[in-house]
Amino acid sequence: MKLYKIPGLDRDYGVAAEEIIRVQAISNYSRIYFANGKIATVAKVLHWFEDELPLELFARVHRSHLVNRMYVSAIKGQRNKSLILLNGERIAISRRRQMVFPEFYRNLYALASLQC
Repeated sequence: MKLYKIPGLDRDYGVAAEEIIRVQAISNYSRIYFANGKIATVAKVLHWFEDELPLELFARVHRSHLVNRMYVSAIKGQRNKSLILLNGERIAISRRRQMVFPEFYRNLYALASLQC
């Protein structure tokens, strides 16, 4: 398990990608939602997280959200699709990114089978 050093967090040892549920953009800041329920705000843009975190785990679903595939339970909706996360949160998928999500969902099941 690789640890990622995120500037601005109080943790000196880094964070495992598996601990992050999602990252939300807030102007020039990002809010990180952790699996243990904690939330941290850091002075990094979402694009930084997109470059640093592993692509096989994280997907940019909207201009303001980067989501960990391990925490997605379903994709709902016909026209306006959204992700349902394991913690019950609903994240909208942008229209342009909806076309890639059938492949994303197939990869999600493959990832889940590897973890078992």
